[in-house]
Amino acid sequence: MSEASLSPETVLAEMTKNGVSHIVWLPDSETNWLYLLMKAEPSLTLVGVSREGHACSIASGLAAGGARPMILIQNTGLQESGDSLRGWLLSMNVGVVMMVGYRGWTRHGVTTDTAATYTEPFINAYGLQYYLVENDADAPRISVAFKEAAKTNKPVVVLVGDEFHGFNR
Repeated sequence: MSEASLSPETVLAEMTKNGVSHIVWLPDSETNWLYLLMKAEPSLTLVGVSREGHACSIASGLAAGGARPMILIQNTGLQESGDSLRGWLLSMNVGVVMMVGYRGWTRHGVTTDTAATYTEPFINAYGLQYYLVENDADAPRISVAFKEAAKTNKPVVVLVGDEFHGFNR
């Protein structure tokens, strides 16, 4: 894959490098190639949710049981998860990485989708650290997010700025 996109192989490598045991996610068509790789990876257990708001409570339970979960959702789902984020991840001091598709975001600043308009203000309102990842060259920021989550015992967001386009072939 070129550095112009974020390849699913690179994302999977970051997951396994950081000891992720469970992926708590809402399956979607944008992450198809990543899904196939995660499904084939024996060290990962995929936990699908019916609503993004359930991802925070499930990840909290997994973490309490000694697992190392990662949440994989879209920015609209993150916004829908506000109360669960507050009540489960922040209140229980769960240091989990949330990989969030930044739907509607454009590096050129011409935002036509309000999903993008509200994403960073939402993250800031909850006092979360976040890292923008657009391509394979940015992938080391995923490991930085894992270190930050472990150090602070708080959720840390990885915003995927190409909206997972690199996950399609």
